[in-house]
Amino acid sequence: MSDFTSSRPTGRGVARRPFGARPQGGRPSFNRTSSYGNNRGGSRGGRANRPSPVLDISRFINKTVVAEEVVVFTPKHHFADFAIDTRLKTNIQKKGYLDPTPIQDRSIPHVLCGEDVVGIANTGTGKTAAFLIPLINKVLTGSRERVLIMVPTRELAQQIREELREFTPGLGIYAATCVGGAAIGPQMGELRHNPQFVIGTPGRLKDLLERRALNLSTFTTAVLDEADRMLDMGFIADMRKILSLLPAPRHTLFFSATLSPEIERLIGEFLNNPTRISVKTRDTSATIEQDIVRVPRGANKLDILHDLLVQPEFNKVLIFGRTKHGVEKLSKTLCDRGFRSESIHGNKTQSKRQKALDLFKKDHVQILVATDVAARGLDISGVSHVINYELPSTHEDYIHRIGRTGRAGKKGKALTFVEA
Repeated sequence: MSDFTSSRPTGRGVARRPFGARPQGGRPSFNRTSSYGNNRGGSRGGRANRPSPVLDISRFINKTVVAEEVVVFTPKHHFADFAIDTRLKTNIQKKGYLDPTPIQDRSIPHVLCGEDVVGIANTGTGKTAAFLIPLINKVLTGSRERVLIMVPTRELAQQIREELREFTPGLGIYAATCVGGAAIGPQMGELRHNPQFVIGTPGRLKDLLERRALNLSTFTTAVLDEADRMLDMGFIADMRKILSLLPAPRHTLFFSATLSPEIERLIGEFLNNPTRISVKTRDTSATIEQDIVRVPRGANKLDILHDLLVQPEFNKVLIFGRTKHGVEKLSKTLCDRGFRSESIHGNKTQSKRQKALDLFKKDHVQILVATDVAARGLDISGVSHVINYELPSTHEDYIHRIGRTGRAGKKGKALTFVEA
């Protein structure tokens, strides 16, 4: 295929096409290549002379096969079969849940029995409910039970709390969310009410422990969700310290997409003869079509992005950049061009990040531009496209970025910009 070049002249003074207008040059074509040079030209998103990571571009191409046979998973259980409180079963039914996903089907019985569990699953497979449902039941059947859930990002903490809230109407179960980027005072206030669930990031949990606002001696259960991501973000010492403060014996659950030697050491230190459950079948979902967008030397990268975004099928698009400044700049530029865009990155307060996410989830904006802070854990339904406007640092980051589309069996597309 030929390289895709913008149908409009580059540079300033270009007439802006109104939102929703179709490009004159037709749809872009995607060049399948296996090598490239350093990034040149276009918007660099605030990066100063940083070389491109060395990644195998052939791994960014995976065309879905329409005629492929789909293996239908048949669960061993229905949610109605699990030995859980009838009120919880009613709430699960109200959420529209009938049959568990593979990770739920295999994990829930072991967690209900009080076993330590190591769960390995692809993103978007329903692992949050795999630990929340049996732990809610545990709290309902034991009045003094308390659960600590440790996660890498504020967004994942908020998402877990929201899902917990949806499972617990009328059950008298409360949660505190303890994350950075938000005022610590209200979080300390929530903890004074002794909520049954505390969901937090390692840094803020450590801060609360040092202030003596959080006492882990009363917690009997711990969950580490996205454990590999916490390790990647440098939280290993905090994770180890926090886990060491929990009483023994404890009930401990680890959920991760990958198992590194360091995570294995943590499992050996803090879990007791865990049941290992893996439902991970491949790095990326078969429902995600992956391809690259070749940016010829001298072409305007932003114009190429524009010509993609005006196509009607690009109705809910998550765009990834590499720096906070670059992401903010790109989002504002897209707004100037008539697109409905928001941004999410580490320089934004928690309330502004949450507002941007809510606008995107509710389809009030078409585009969310993000740094990798949004790549893991977030469950945003209906994302039609993920665009890697700037290359990820590692192939693992790429996997987690594109995992925001093609979720729950739906088809999605992932496009990666490659500059010649």
